[in-house]
Amino acid sequence: MNYEEAIARVTAPGQRFEVATADVGGARMPVFVNAHATLRELFDSARSHGDATFLVYEDERWSFVETMDRVDALAAALVDRFGIEPGDRVAISMRNLPEWVISFAAVTSVGAVSVSFNAWWVSEEIEYALDDCAPRLVIADEQRVERAAGACGERAIPLVGVRCGEPRPGVVDFADVLADAAPMPEVIVEAEMDATILYTSGTTGHPKGAVSTNRAVLQALAGFGCRGMAELVRRAADAPAGDRSGEQRLRPAFILVVPLFHVTGCVPVMLGSALGGYKLVMMHRWEPERALELIEREKVTQLVGVPTQSWDLLECPEFARYDTSSLEKIGGGGAPAPPKLVRRVQDNFSRGGPTIGYGMTETNAYGPQNSGEDYLRRPTSTGRGTPILSLEVRDPDGATLPAGELGEIWMGGPHLIRGYWNRPEATAETIVDGWLRTGDLGRLDSDGFLYIEDRAKDMVLRGGENVYCAEVEAAIYEHPAVYEAAVYGLPHERLGEEVAATIRVKDGRELDMAGLRSWLAEHLAAYKVPSRIRFTTSELPRNASGKILKRQMRDEDLASD
Repeated sequence: MNYEEAIARVTAPGQRFEVATADVGGARMPVFVNAHATLRELFDSARSHGDATFLVYEDERWSFVETMDRVDALAAALVDRFGIEPGDRVAISMRNLPEWVISFAAVTSVGAVSVSFNAWWVSEEIEYALDDCAPRLVIADEQRVERAAGACGERAIPLVGVRCGEPRPGVVDFADVLADAAPMPEVIVEAEMDATILYTSGTTGHPKGAVSTNRAVLQALAGFGCRGMAELVRRAADAPAGDRSGEQRLRPAFILVVPLFHVTGCVPVMLGSALGGYKLVMMHRWEPERALELIEREKVTQLVGVPTQSWDLLECPEFARYDTSSLEKIGGGGAPAPPKLVRRVQDNFSRGGPTIGYGMTETNAYGPQNSGEDYLRRPTSTGRGTPILSLEVRDPDGATLPAGELGEIWMGGPHLIRGYWNRPEATAETIVDGWLRTGDLGRLDSDGFLYIEDRAKDMVLRGGENVYCAEVEAAIYEHPAVYEAAVYGLPHERLGEEVAATIRVKDGRELDMAGLRSWLAEHLAAYKVPSRIRFTTSELPRNASGKILKRQMRDEDLASD
């Protein structure tokens, strides 16, 4: 069965992923009619999974019932104790913990907006986000409490501490907040109400808060489900009779190897698990051998991360010792996967084939996907979409280009953000007549497969993290010994790209790599700090209009390797 036939079957009237036209933000577009309307509805439906294990964290195991009991208690406290109302922002600042999931579910269930703070952020970045989104409450783990306490105190923002070893003045203990069992408050939540703000690195030196409605998040989630169902239908139709006679179907289990504050960890992985009744195995931090241990112990069936992590698993010296036969899907996104890696994943995981996806914070992670035989035949393509996803390649004037021609990738659909928080100019620049300008350059072939060729934005993709060069350059320029600087990406076998910089030092001043990196670590998250720095006393190369020639410096760095 071909892709078009499978999509037609699973989206037909009466099917789970039936598609019809509806009004979204004043425009008519295709939507999944059976998707939940709100995150409150989704988490309420999770109760039906009962005593089945939902969250696994280290040696802790939380059933759906236990998780939702805590969601109810926190939701009641948000409304009754902290006075949270629909539309209020509540910031979550912590590493991957069960309490992150509980907090997100409670916040969105009472109609408030969950604001995901990047756990890598230093105090300076947290302060900026507090001023930008003005949350009514911050929920943070111990390390983030240390970074945020001063700023929250200055702004009179209540701070709830998660797993803090010792009581801290002015910090409310999360366990105390949940001490009294209480039912979920009766609050009206609607599809077009804001649900999430996820920060994405900004081209102007500060991150932007991407705002999604309940509908947008859940339409994206349904898009992933539709794609998965279409692939199951294709495989079933193409399998020989009796081919699966002795196969035992494992209970689906995701391993969470990306941060929950990223859209991939939050939407397809965490929300997908809550919706489907899957087990979600949470890692304290990314360690390849620990991941292999958990895959074997918990019979993990799905891994969705960045290509770097698939590479790490295969390169782990102890890889052969662990049973990874439960894996049915090894997915990736956030960066292109080398064709060599696609083949290695196919050859080394007995059940799981490779997949790739092209999504953004602005699309709630949903976009074209490629998997199975399609991916093996077209390993450099990020795949095709489903009926709710409109995909075009356009020229600089916005005109649609024919198949095969290179241009900017535009996406449309009900899964897009509604805009950036308090950034009307950035919103107008990125979202045009209901279409999202991705800033990426690519081409579509005659079969609708998308190929990403380059980025129009000045950005480095480091292990799935977007690093905007302007932000790093702005921080570098604050150093008193820096005259001028240029930041760019260099190829890296494991990370995809690493952050590099060429820096002109002021006359009479001295600066070395260790000193600059240490200084930058106080102002930038660790992954943004350049790992390769070249110093010069000469003017940086420029073109006739005075623009710094980053490509020339990149080529010089590569030639010197």
